[in-house]
Amino acid sequence: GPWKPVLLLLSPQAFSTTCAWCAKDRRLRQKRAVSERRLTRYFVDHRKVRVVGGQGGGGGHSFYSEPRKLFGGPDGGNGGDGGHVILKADRQMKSLSSVLPFYQGFHGGRGGSKNCYGANGACMYVKVPVGTLVKEDGKVVADLTEHGEEYIAAYGGAGGKGNRFFLSNENRAPTLFTPGEPGQERLLHLELKTTAHAGLVGFPNAGKSSLLRAISRAKPAVAAYPFTTLNPHVGMVHYQDYEQVAVADIPGLIRGAHQNRGLGVAFLKHIERCRFLLYVVDLSVPQPWTQLQDLKYELEEYEKGLSERPCVVIGNKIDLAQSRINLPLLREQVAERVIALSALTGDNLEELLLHLRELYDTHVRTEQSRGQGPDKW
Repeated sequence: GPWKPVLLLLSPQAFSTTCAWCAKDRRLRQKRAVSERRLTRYFVDHRKVRVVGGQGGGGGHSFYSEPRKLFGGPDGGNGGDGGHVILKADRQMKSLSSVLPFYQGFHGGRGGSKNCYGANGACMYVKVPVGTLVKEDGKVVADLTEHGEEYIAAYGGAGGKGNRFFLSNENRAPTLFTPGEPGQERLLHLELKTTAHAGLVGFPNAGKSSLLRAISRAKPAVAAYPFTTLNPHVGMVHYQDYEQVAVADIPGLIRGAHQNRGLGVAFLKHIERCRFLLYVVDLSVPQPWTQLQDLKYELEEYEKGLSERPCVVIGNKIDLAQSRINLPLLREQVAERVIALSALTGDNLEELLLHLRELYDTHVRTEQSRGQGPDKW
C-alpha cells in the first residue's frame, strides 16, 4: 500500500545528558588567551641564504639503427640547462620571514636518442620585499627597489653534449658525450631596509611603541625598561578614503649610535628609506629639546642630509604634570612643528593623524611630479 509517515514520540530520557554534544546545557568553549609574546609579530629584516643553481642534464649516447639503415650514425641529443635561482621583488611581501635558508634550481633533463634534447630546468623564483639588499662577502651585489625587479642569485649549469655533437669527418662514430655542469653555488646575505613612509625616531622609552599601538593595529611590546623593542615593527594607519600610510617603529637610538653603540647601525639603516620622520620626544625629562638635537646629530653622522627630511616633532607623555611645564619651553627652542600628545591616554592623536596624512600627500605629489608612483603597502 502507499507509504505512510510515522511520527515517533521520544521521551526526554532518549537524549543523553552526559554526552558533550547532546547535553542541553553545554557551554561555548573558552578560547585560550593568546599571550602578548605570540601577538607580537615583527618582521625579519635579515636572512642568510644558500642558493644553488640547477644541474645541467647529461648528454645522450646512442646510435641510430633500423632495418635497411644499420649504421645511421650517432643521434644522442644534448642535455638541458639547469634552472636559475632568481630573487624577485614583490610589494606584497613585507618581511623576509618567508625566505628559506636554502634554494636549489631545477635540474635539466638528460639528452635522449633520435637527437632529442633534454628539457631546460625551470627557474626557481624567490619573492622578497621591495627594498631588499643582497650582499655577498660584505659587498652589495644587488638592491631591489622596484616592484618586479629581478636578480639572478645563482646560474644553472650548462647541459652536457650528446655524442651527435662530436660527429666529424674524422670521427664518424663518436662515443664521447659529456655530463651536465653543476649549478653555481653562492652564500648570500639578504637585508631589508624598511620602505615605510614614516619612521618613529627617538631615544629608548620615549613612547614610540605605545604610539604605534595607539595609531595602528601593530602590537610591539611595551615595558618600562629601555630597549624593549629589539626588532623593527611596521604598523598601517588606515584613512577613510582607503589610503594607507606605513609607520615604522625603529628601535631606540642612543648617543654614539652612528659608531655602532647600543643597537647602532643595524637600525639606522631602516631610517634611511623612510620618506619622512616623526621625532618622538619624552616631554617629562628636563630639557627635552636636547633629545632632538642629539637625534639629528646621530642621523646626520650616519648619512648626510638624513636629518633634513620632512619631519614633525611629537612631544609624548603630555598627561604628566612636568610635561605641561616643558611644552612651551620646547616650542621656543624648536623650529619644527611640535605636536603634543599622550600615547597612553590617546589625547590629541587626531592632530598627529591629520598631519601625517598631509606629509604623505605631499610625498605623493612630489613622486608624481618626478614621474614615479609612490610606495604602496
